[in-house]
Amino acid sequence: MTKRRSRGDGGLHWDERRQRWIATASLGYRPDGKRITKRGSGKTKTEAKAKLKEIIRDYEDGLLISSTGYTVADAVQNWLEFGLSGRGSSTVSKCTTLANTHVIPDVGARKLVDLTADDIDLWLADKAKSLSTRTLRELRSILVRSISRAQAREKVKRNVVLLCEIPRGQEGRPSKSLALDQAEAVLKASEGTALHAYIVLSLLLGVRTEELRALTWSHVDLDGNPPSIMVWRSVREGNDTKTRKSRRTLAMPRRCADALKLHCERQEVARKAAGDGWQDNDLVFASKLGTELDAHNVRRSFRAVLKKAGLNAKEWTPREMRHSFVSLLSDSGVPLENISRLVGHRNTSVTETVYRKQLRPVLLEGAEAMDVIFKDS
Repeated sequence: MTKRRSRGDGGLHWDERRQRWIATASLGYRPDGKRITKRGSGKTKTEAKAKLKEIIRDYEDGLLISSTGYTVADAVQNWLEFGLSGRGSSTVSKCTTLANTHVIPDVGARKLVDLTADDIDLWLADKAKSLSTRTLRELRSILVRSISRAQAREKVKRNVVLLCEIPRGQEGRPSKSLALDQAEAVLKASEGTALHAYIVLSLLLGVRTEELRALTWSHVDLDGNPPSIMVWRSVREGNDTKTRKSRRTLAMPRRCADALKLHCERQEVARKAAGDGWQDNDLVFASKLGTELDAHNVRRSFRAVLKKAGLNAKEWTPREMRHSFVSLLSDSGVPLENISRLVGHRNTSVTETVYRKQLRPVLLEGAEAMDVIFKDS
């Protein structure tokens, strides 16, 4: 007589219609009171018994049975909906676009429990043919975070994406810096435009465009000795600066102070012209109604200035004025440590890595010293 299986060990029975042995395990109850049941099958009783053991082992390891139909797309959509709480709207938009363009269409249909590191390696290698390394890093990050969230909710036992390296992608457009004559041409072309003070502060102080757009008059001291601005805010979520070291107070060159004084007079004219429509947000760089400048508007005005300066507007972006600031200081011999503090980087390695093509390429000290040591006979 066949021995009855113990309670909790599941059951095996023969399905005449399917001509297969069926393994059934009851694994508790859902929040709505319905029983959680998992089934497996095999051509032989031994195969079905092995399936049953696997089901029970996975359950004991913390893998919920309901997760077997849970796909990568389900995990990513869940993360997009609940895992980005508190992030800025631009971050949410970027992650959503990347997920809907590259992740979900390519690997979304794959069941999460069946996803392997080889699947991700092949996918990333294929994406590396057309995307930059930075974009590949962001795609991998989306998958890592999505699966980690699913793992925390017992949808899957491990995060296989953590086993995968990021391949080298396509080279993006390298950042550039203006030469001194080009910078002077841009400053000259900006005179008389609404963006003049913005460009002067970008080039002569190295302030991020996101920090300038959030700058308020209460953080500007034009009467100090020397005049200064407090870079304490940005248009990022929560108005925080990018890093703690980005929060800094900078003395202004005379040219910056003069540009801001002129800008203040022009803004007063705009305020009177707007009348009751003016929104007093205390912003230094604002629209004709006092509202925050949009990044697209800044780029459009910046391109007009570049065109007037005789440069190809399509080849430059406002953030490259900051690169130019670093380049010009480096070429004039300012130590890297000082430049790093001025631009608000966490350390000098960030400055050197991001702006390595702009930093002084020729080290002169050794050659100059040897010329002194080995004087021409």
